[in-house]
Amino acid sequence: MGLGAFGAHALAGYLIHQSLSADQAQRALDTWEVAVRYQLYHALALLAAGLLSTRAGTRATWIAGWAFVVGTAVFSGCLYALVLSGVRRLGAIVPFGGVLLIVGWLALLYAGLAAPASRAPVHRGVE
Repeated sequence: MGLGAFGAHALAGYLIHQSLSADQAQRALDTWEVAVRYQLYHALALLAAGLLSTRAGTRATWIAGWAFVVGTAVFSGCLYALVLSGVRRLGAIVPFGGVLLIVGWLALLYAGLAAPASRAPVHRGVE
């Protein structure tokens, strides 16, 4: 949430001091927003992987969790660093994080489909 708040309230002022054009500053703000949004989505996905692992802790849930952690760090982290530093080469690393995020989703899907169905206890009426 702190990174989102920084992007919403302080980043524009920081970008003005970097002598960016209005168009460049807007693109940087948009890039920051994508990084924050994907970080949020994948924090929720990581929570889902953790919850699923309590029901069926498999290698797939482990892979999903780590793919979400590392993928988010690479994807969002490189976007944050790109915006703050202006080093455009960081944009070349971002797709590697995206691939890890896709691996995480596929592993989570596999884990969810392979997990045993939870069965509710059968309650019989009093006879």
